[in-house]
Amino acid sequence: MKLKNEAMLITYPDSLGHNIKDLEEVVDRDFKGAIGGIHLLPFFPSAGDRGFSPMDYRKVEPAFGDWSDVEELGEKYYLMFDFMINHISSHSPEFQDVLKNGKDSKYYDMFLDWDAFWPKGRPTQEDVDLIYKRKDKAPVEEFEVKGEKLHFWNTFGPDQIDLDVRHQLVQKFIKQTLNELVDHGASLIRLDAFAYAIKKLDENDFFVEPEIWDLLEQVKQDLGDRADILPEIHEHYTMPFKVAKHGYFIYDFVLPMVTLYTLYSGKTDRLAAWLKQVPMKQFTTLDTHDGIGVVDAKDILTDDELEYTVDQLYKVGANVSRKYSSAAYHNLDIYQINTTYYSALGNDDLRYFIARLIQVFAPGIPQIYYVGLLAGENDLELLEKTKEGRNINRHYYTKEEVAEEVKRPVVAKLLNLLRFRNQAAAFDLEGAIKVETPSENELTITRQDKTGQHEAKLTLNVKDLTYSVENDGKVVEF
Repeated sequence: MKLKNEAMLITYPDSLGHNIKDLEEVVDRDFKGAIGGIHLLPFFPSAGDRGFSPMDYRKVEPAFGDWSDVEELGEKYYLMFDFMINHISSHSPEFQDVLKNGKDSKYYDMFLDWDAFWPKGRPTQEDVDLIYKRKDKAPVEEFEVKGEKLHFWNTFGPDQIDLDVRHQLVQKFIKQTLNELVDHGASLIRLDAFAYAIKKLDENDFFVEPEIWDLLEQVKQDLGDRADILPEIHEHYTMPFKVAKHGYFIYDFVLPMVTLYTLYSGKTDRLAAWLKQVPMKQFTTLDTHDGIGVVDAKDILTDDELEYTVDQLYKVGANVSRKYSSAAYHNLDIYQINTTYYSALGNDDLRYFIARLIQVFAPGIPQIYYVGLLAGENDLELLEKTKEGRNINRHYYTKEEVAEEVKRPVVAKLLNLLRFRNQAAAFDLEGAIKVETPSENELTITRQDKTGQHEAKLTLNVKDLTYSVENDGKVVEF
């Protein structure tokens, strides 16, 4: 199924029920018309990071089902799959062969040899400090094989070994894997950790130009017109904007913080300015499987406004604590805050629904995380049980729980809002948007299709928390 201009659900294969069959049942039964696509988070056998340390892309984790379950889902909904272009698991067959045979392994050159990368006498401390890192040490992992100590580049967790994308073996692996994923129903491939994939001497090894464009072009050629590509970049908004100028879909990771700032402060100027500059070819988010990104919104919000928003989040947010985004709870990114979006707004139904109205009227296709779709509160029990900060936003719902949650007024209204978004002709990715601020507390967003015949209008007062929606001149109730 080709990508549609309809809302996409983000979910793990075992978060709405126990497996992919349960997921299909839940979406068919409870989210009918509200969801057109599904970002099915990694469902491959994995050694950690909730699937983001894939062992074998050729298989479905048996606990989740099999390829027939995935393909059946893809007959009803357009699907996005993850491809971790930067790394695979140390438990993968390829790296296990390296651990068995060392430098004699036919797969040795798939992985980025840390020692071979650096000239003699390097890396220096200055070299290591220059690298854009996700942890407080050099991104290297040591393995002892046949009495020899081998060192491999390791950006993320100790199980996630970086691939050498320069090597022909890896390029062949990328092409074969991507096309097999499309064969199984992927309409869209999300390139996870894309900006980390290129390593180059005397660079910070994040979004390294021009080589990053060569890699992206290679992926595009590998896929042809079989699927769309979504590079994942959590950083300053200017980086995804560069990707957008090359014609690719991007994420709007700025919107979550700017929307919180708007609802905390009652001021609409920053949000209006942002909506006026973003591309239409994007996916909007308020929540994902990770935390709420702070650095993404830098320079859209001033440093003082960012600090204000973070402080308010911890003040207003229900059961949101700074410690949940710290090293004590295994936080991988100090620039992300662990919370559900509903709890970030104090578990307040009205504020939460207004946030989703903003997301729906923003340029692009809305993505909504499964916890957010059910207006889920912070799961402190799972958080404390696992001591994993991100699990505060990763509640496991049974099918029975979902059936009860959709009866809540805020969830029912949200589902109706998404149905409206999917059906209204004004939300045309080739259409126009007009953003106005009649006062510092007010905002109007008008969406028009490319013919100019259809128009949807949102009028907001973020201080009084009032709103109205019109579609082709008629008031819409949710």
